[in-house]
Amino acid sequence: MFDRCLRLILMLTALGAIGAHAQTPATVRVDELTWPELKARIDAGATTVIIPIGGTEQNGPHMALGKHNVRAALLAERIANALGNALVAPVVAYVPEGSIDPPTAHMRFPGTISVPVSAFEAVLDGAARSLRRAGFRDIVLLGDHGGYLKSLTAVASRLDHEWAAAQVRVHVPAAYYRAADQGFAATLSARGYRTEEIGTHAGLADTSLTLAVAPAVVRVDRMRTAPSGADGVYGDPRRSSAELGALGADAIVADTVAAIRKATAPR
Repeated sequence: MFDRCLRLILMLTALGAIGAHAQTPATVRVDELTWPELKARIDAGATTVIIPIGGTEQNGPHMALGKHNVRAALLAERIANALGNALVAPVVAYVPEGSIDPPTAHMRFPGTISVPVSAFEAVLDGAARSLRRAGFRDIVLLGDHGGYLKSLTAVASRLDHEWAAAQVRVHVPAAYYRAADQGFAATLSARGYRTEEIGTHAGLADTSLTLAVAPAVVRVDRMRTAPSGADGVYGDPRRSSAELGALGADAIVADTVAAIRKATAPR
């Protein structure tokens, strides 16, 4: 009798484990789903997909080369969760970063990876076409780096024109970068931080935003000041904090969600 009860308990436990593993994971990331799970999500109304676009570049001695990639992915997930009907494609990590030979701008520092504009735009085009084929109706190109926004707009414009009859749209929400750049800088300025400290790359604003979203990317003990651009930093990161960065991250998410909702509303 005891053996029969034990076998029954073990069988029920095994079935429970199988059932738990069979459940669709609570994720908005496309690459964490199987294709039937993805199809089911799309069929259920998740017809918006966000393509986070980062970049692999130097970020001074205190932030990892993949800052843009990590930040774009995590903020895209927050945006998708807030939208409720969106999923997130894998990050595009290889972007135009300037001349390789002779090296210019960020290419002067080891680890920066640059690709031609034509190759970058071809990747975006192919990704968008693939996601349309999967069933998505609204494709959002979400850029965490200001240097390639012109390419995002160009790709979106070409595809929008081509797909007009199919009612599939490609969006480039300017609200995302505007909130991360001018908006966050204005918030910090209003709190008494100097323009030279806020900076434009790896300074107070950039570092604080990364501390709020992905603190492991930042080497807090290596934050220092130097002549502008000498070590790849344009600004002063020393007073950066996750608390300041949260102000920027929250604004980015709220403004971008509002922009995507407006852009994807039925016409």
